[in-house]
Amino acid sequence: MTTFPDFPAKSNESVLSVHNPSQFNLPVNEPALERLLQIIEKEENSSFSFVEVVYVDEEGIIEINKEYLDRDYVTDIISFNYEDDPEEGIEGTLYCCAPRIAEQSRELESDPEQEFYRIFIHGLLHLVGYEDSTTEEKEAMTKLENHYLEYLSN
Repeated sequence: MTTFPDFPAKSNESVLSVHNPSQFNLPVNEPALERLLQIIEKEENSSFSFVEVVYVDEEGIIEINKEYLDRDYVTDIISFNYEDDPEEGIEGTLYCCAPRIAEQSRELESDPEQEFYRIFIHGLLHLVGYEDSTTEEKEAMTKLENHYLEYLSN
């Protein structure tokens, strides 16, 4: 008699996939990104089924911005949420412009590592449904970003 394993089996595969075609020297590490994703998932009462993070250069982010948002400028992040059914988990891609994030950290006189993590958190917050169109929404997101950044120092 054949014995079959319990189904579905609990997968230990990460829902996070990080790519760096920009070849920029990133000041972040995948385990910390994974930890932040799990914390946000828990605290925001959300479920991620797959999140792809792609670090691109200025040319790459402009191309994405033009093609999908009809905008012709460099930005730090563009988030795409592919969620069809919230019960199945959030799927999305975060296109992060590594050189822009580094430049932004210099402009804000902030730690580059912290700025890279902040932008990742910002993208995840967009995926779970936060917007930043108004001053109030931006302030709420910044407050949440600061809250989640605190987990990195613990």
